[in-house]
Amino acid sequence: MIAWPLLIAGLSAAVAQAPSGASSRPWLEDMTEAWGLRFEHDSGAAGDFYFAEIMGAGAALLDYDGDGDLDAYLVQGGRLDAGASRPSDRLLRNDLQRDAEGEPVPRFVDVTERSGIVADEHGMGIAVGDLDGDGWLDLYLANFGANQLWRNRGDGTFVEATAASGLEERRWSVVAVPFDFDADGHLDLFVGNYTDFSVATSRPCFGFAGTQDYCSPRSYDPVTNRLFHNRGGGVFEDVSLPSGLGREPGNTLGGIAGYFDGDGLLDLYEANDLEPNRLWLNQGDGTFVDEGLIRGAAVGAMGEPEASMGVVASDLDGDLDPDLFLTHLENQKNTLYVNEGELFVDASVERGLGPPSWPFTAFGIAVIDVDLDGWRDLLVVNGAVTTLPELRAGGDPFPFHQRGQLFRNLGGGWFQEVPRAEVPELDRRHVGRGAATGDVDLDGRTDVLISNNGGPARLLSSRAGGGRSWVAARVVDGRGADRLGALVTVRTEAGRAAREQVRTDGSYASASAPWIELGLGDGPGPLELEVTTPAGERRRVRGLDPERIYHFVFASARR
Repeated sequence: MIAWPLLIAGLSAAVAQAPSGASSRPWLEDMTEAWGLRFEHDSGAAGDFYFAEIMGAGAALLDYDGDGDLDAYLVQGGRLDAGASRPSDRLLRNDLQRDAEGEPVPRFVDVTERSGIVADEHGMGIAVGDLDGDGWLDLYLANFGANQLWRNRGDGTFVEATAASGLEERRWSVVAVPFDFDADGHLDLFVGNYTDFSVATSRPCFGFAGTQDYCSPRSYDPVTNRLFHNRGGGVFEDVSLPSGLGREPGNTLGGIAGYFDGDGLLDLYEANDLEPNRLWLNQGDGTFVDEGLIRGAAVGAMGEPEASMGVVASDLDGDLDPDLFLTHLENQKNTLYVNEGELFVDASVERGLGPPSWPFTAFGIAVIDVDLDGWRDLLVVNGAVTTLPELRAGGDPFPFHQRGQLFRNLGGGWFQEVPRAEVPELDRRHVGRGAATGDVDLDGRTDVLISNNGGPARLLSSRAGGGRSWVAARVVDGRGADRLGALVTVRTEAGRAAREQVRTDGSYASASAPWIELGLGDGPGPLELEVTTPAGERRRVRGLDPERIYHFVFASARR
């Protein structure tokens, strides 16, 4: 699908320009208008306080047309009343151009109608992956209403294939996670469901001031989740009960796959709202066992379940195993679970992520080395789910908006919030929900697409880290499809090492580009890159140059 400039023994290297400029560059720059990305989310709110209105929606960065740059998908909402006409989600193609200096400049064009996508349920989340094994990225939409699978035809158009694939789900879904849990080369799918709320069963809830407000999940019963096994060719079977993942109900808002116990099998972490989270460890025989409580990743340090919304898994402390970071409700804290091998430890307060998050309700998360120093930073998207009294008192018509936050990793997984004055792009108040990451302008730095409930989508471009080095990698199979679940490890001449997993899952209701981008700091010299796939294949290449995008190609896909 993509014409790469060099291919040697399954490895190609595409040269891109290194970041340049003074260290006084801004951390982020809002490029929404300049790059032509236009989208306004409709929450459907009209005074009824239907629970689902306040929870959506997510976004995705993906290369759906295989031209080597990232396109955008924005999930839409709309009125929840029966028979109401709702606007569709939007697919925005990136027609990358070159400026006078030859630098790439993204240009987004709405191609929803010509793509054939008609996604007019009240949308929540999106999952992206090659679900039918043809080398093209498919879309699975988690909705309040019937979920949808849109199969990519490879010619810029999609066909709805939910029933034919066996992926039907009509309960309130928020998250979907594509991952190959049995390492057979076919992407399976986890679907996380929230509560049994419906418009017909909607009940009035009231805030502390005695005025009507949105309910909490405890006003409704939790529901069970689904796990679908891919039998090949994009035909799925429901293995929720035999696998164990569909036996226990939970208010699931987040999910992410990862190698959490170090046995080489992809596990699944399930983030639940005001219920204990679950760490589903893969037993290698099609079953999973929840060890969240005994491994310290189910509840916070005080022993109470937290209102988990978004979740990411990343090597935040530099020890080459995945840590977990979750976003929560105001008057709680966002939680960092540090992976200590056998156990996870809630280190939120001492690592600098707990107290600054207390006033906010947080949803989407972007893992991004914004200053290219070699340590993964955290951008958090905030927005309330119940009325903020100070905004209501001021007559605000949609009193839920809050500012976002950027937490800089000082090294070793110790964080400090970047002052508001230094990130004015995050100081603009919105009802933040989704966050998807990817290198939109192909400059080696990770950008962030943010979706807002009842507001405009925004695209923030990384601008800091001038003069520092980076490296990027893609891991694909012979068809050009990204090998989700592969691990990429980079080692520098100075002895530094970092590891990340090729993934599209994580954040909140969103899908990120599976391209690995790692900052290297100042002058690292020659690099070593090592890739391990879910099937156990391994490739190591030494003496590579920084400031390049390397492509690793593995022809096989089975263990």
